[in-house]
Amino acid sequence: MTEPFTILPGDVDLAGEWSLTAADGNHSAVYPVPGDVHSALIAAKIIPHPYHGKNELAVRWVADEVWHARRNFHLTKSEGGGYYLDIDYLDTVADVLINGTPVLRAENCFRRYRPDVTEALIDGENTIEIVFSSNTMEAQNRQAKQPFYIPYSKNCPIPDGNMLRKPACHFGWDWNLAITPFGIYGSIKICRMEAFRIEHVVVHQHHGTDGAVTLDVDVTLHGRGSADIEVAVAGEAKLRRVDHTFGEARQRFRFKIEDPKLWWPAGHGEQPLYDITVTCDGQGVSRSVGLRKIELLTDKDEAGSRFAFRVNGREIFMKGANWIPADALPSQATPELTRKLLQSAKDAHMNMIRVWGGGYYEKDFFYAICDELGLLVWQDFMFACNLYPSTPEFLREVKAEVDYQVRRLQHHACLALWCGDNELIGALTWFKESRDNRDRYLVNYDRLNRTIEDAVKAADPGGLWWPSSPSPGVLDFGDTWHDDSKGDMHFWSVWHEGRDFDHYRDVKPRFCSEFGFQSFSSMNIAQGFVENEDDLNIASPVMEHHQRNAGGNARIAETMFRNFRFPMDFANFVYLSQVQHALAMRIAVESWRSLKPHCMGTLYWQLNDTWPVASWSGLDHGGTWKALHYAARRFYAPVLITVTADGVTGDYTVSGVNDHPDAQTIDVDVFACSPAGDLTRLKRVSATLDPDAAVRIAKIFQSEIPAGAMLWWSWQGRNGIRGRNHLATVPYKSITLPRTDIQLDVTVHEGSLEITVSSSDLALYVMLECSAKGLFSDNVFDLLPEETMRVQFKPEQPSELAAAQASLVVRDLYSSSH
Repeated sequence: MTEPFTILPGDVDLAGEWSLTAADGNHSAVYPVPGDVHSALIAAKIIPHPYHGKNELAVRWVADEVWHARRNFHLTKSEGGGYYLDIDYLDTVADVLINGTPVLRAENCFRRYRPDVTEALIDGENTIEIVFSSNTMEAQNRQAKQPFYIPYSKNCPIPDGNMLRKPACHFGWDWNLAITPFGIYGSIKICRMEAFRIEHVVVHQHHGTDGAVTLDVDVTLHGRGSADIEVAVAGEAKLRRVDHTFGEARQRFRFKIEDPKLWWPAGHGEQPLYDITVTCDGQGVSRSVGLRKIELLTDKDEAGSRFAFRVNGREIFMKGANWIPADALPSQATPELTRKLLQSAKDAHMNMIRVWGGGYYEKDFFYAICDELGLLVWQDFMFACNLYPSTPEFLREVKAEVDYQVRRLQHHACLALWCGDNELIGALTWFKESRDNRDRYLVNYDRLNRTIEDAVKAADPGGLWWPSSPSPGVLDFGDTWHDDSKGDMHFWSVWHEGRDFDHYRDVKPRFCSEFGFQSFSSMNIAQGFVENEDDLNIASPVMEHHQRNAGGNARIAETMFRNFRFPMDFANFVYLSQVQHALAMRIAVESWRSLKPHCMGTLYWQLNDTWPVASWSGLDHGGTWKALHYAARRFYAPVLITVTADGVTGDYTVSGVNDHPDAQTIDVDVFACSPAGDLTRLKRVSATLDPDAAVRIAKIFQSEIPAGAMLWWSWQGRNGIRGRNHLATVPYKSITLPRTDIQLDVTVHEGSLEITVSSSDLALYVMLECSAKGLFSDNVFDLLPEETMRVQFKPEQPSELAAAQASLVVRDLYSSSH
């Protein structure tokens, strides 16, 4: 794990309480640093919490003001050497003054700044002040100065965020509120420097044919003078004397590991990490490095061209989701919350997370957790759904940003791919200006994209580069929203075009890096942001405010009425929205996994939420599991049996998918299931699933299935793995299910609820809910008549156990509409 902000003797840590004052003098508060200004104003009761009701609209004024943050600090100046200010995650346009002397003009949230402040400091008491300009006003002013108009995303109710190097979603998104937060989210300190500081530590891996791994550790120092530099890897240390007159000095240290323990993605092996330490002039930087070789395969084939990752010589199907910031208020995006969200991803058998390009390059702890958990990271650069300037001053900022971020992150084993942007090629067709003058805006885009690519390749020559997402490939500007023959695909026809879920089966992507469907926040989340019970209605002003995608609630409802009977109340509407959400993603993922190796990855949109909102997320705001995430744990399982329909013949194919490197022998039973839950066996098959492959096991002809029956299948492996599922052959609303009488037997044991669920009749999509945040060991499952299921619920807070038990409810498909 990177530790660039260790406090050394002579350094002054400036974290802690600052004073915060609006430029007009009307508002002041204590400002905890690191943190965002909005959170400080919430704590001081100057503004209401923007997540509640429609309060977001009442706090937007904060971002239109200029704010001053100040604090005093004591420094005993030493003779010789000098001092610099070390600060990162400074958001965004800000002036820093020490004792009234300007020392920094910051304009990029994604850079680390280290200006020399020796002359501004005095011996004894000092004052540091940060003047935060209004980012909203700065953005509009910079748009006015552009040589031609640069359109911004229609997702953003606050305009011109594309003018600033700041998270795009701060200006609003179709899942995020729009309050344009700002502040200092990282570390800030005054550092003493005798001769050198460690500027960068970059690690290059070379995997030899003999199995050994050579590590080149490139250390960049800044300063002048003489000092010893020591680098240690796996118990071996090398020392070198550096003499340098001015600026940057680069040194390379080479180590060879003869018998390396390789790092593997989750589900495919262990994640051993080797510690690297660099010390110089009293400073130390550490890196934890996993040894792995990763390749991107884009060779041509009969269908177009591939898009597949090969790790340590083995092609691996990527299973995962897209990551957006952990919280809309940066102060709340804690290491604890981040670990919770990423652990949930691993617990659902994911092995890749795509860090989407409209948020942040995440903090060091994010990537360290991914290293530890075996979650590969597809890393977008922070450009999303806008057009962007290509002026020389903007591109200089971009080059510096990319250089810093790549050097900061490239050593992580989890870092799989550098991707230039999110959907900027598509954005060329979204705005009248770029449609009317495509050549101008295409050249404008190419200048930006080329700047990013050149900076990546200079900083990390061995890193994998992909120009955009989605993209057919380098210098190919085709439509990969609809072309499934090559590159990575974003497939949104089901959600944005209102197509049936079966349409997921009509495309055959090589790698689908975005696709999704929406559902509502769980009831315990919704009840936390409404003003009163009357707001619990999908058409209430508050619920519509917590839906940021135009027409989203109507699309959820329209799809629901195509497939299900009308829910009896709001709580069951929420339940059904989550069931159909899980069903949509299950159909997509299972269909595409069954195409392996033609398709080699699915990353659905999206893993998490930034605030309580109707969205595409599988995890509620705060990280509790929605129905989708329980379903994902099943449809991303290493061994999967799925049944897919042929849209032309109406027949069904039974497929087995095996992600293990060894063959799996399984027994599969396929039944016709009547609405009453009676099973009639249609087929029994014993099959061997080849290593890392999808295998067609059996065919079920439509003529074999009794009218009104569902398909039901179960499987068991010779090694003990098992599973089951069902598929409705007609819309669920056409099936007359029996009245269910589900019984819960609940006991308390060692801080958890032990729940036995039973039903006298067939019960589909049985879902347990309670008011407490926590995790059910299983949820959203089916019960055959007279069948029981044992489930455990563990609350996040032990004090909520009694409330969880008192509020426990169970829903199923029948009772949701009766």
